[in-house]
Amino acid sequence: MRSIDIEIRNPSGLHARPAAMFVKAAAGFSSVVTVENLDRGTPAVNAKSIISFLSGGISKGHTVRIAADGEDEAAALDALRDLVASGLGEDIEA
Repeated sequence: MRSIDIEIRNPSGLHARPAAMFVKAAAGFSSVVTVENLDRGTPAVNAKSIISFLSGGISKGHTVRIAADGEDEAAALDALRDLVASGLGEDIEA
């Protein structure tokens, strides 16, 4: 199992549209992928479920831990890190 921590820079956090992009990307990997909002102290949730993902209440400035466990865990974390860093289809502040 591997994990990364990343700060969310989207102005409105990870609301429905960027969350859906994240979930769709996570679902493309065979590894189990979870997301944990470190600022809210919520438990890790299934990153392949939009309902679970949105329950984390991820706002701008929050740090999330993305964890992957499985045969393609490194590729999953690389892709998801790059996706979050790109803003998930939204303009982000540097």
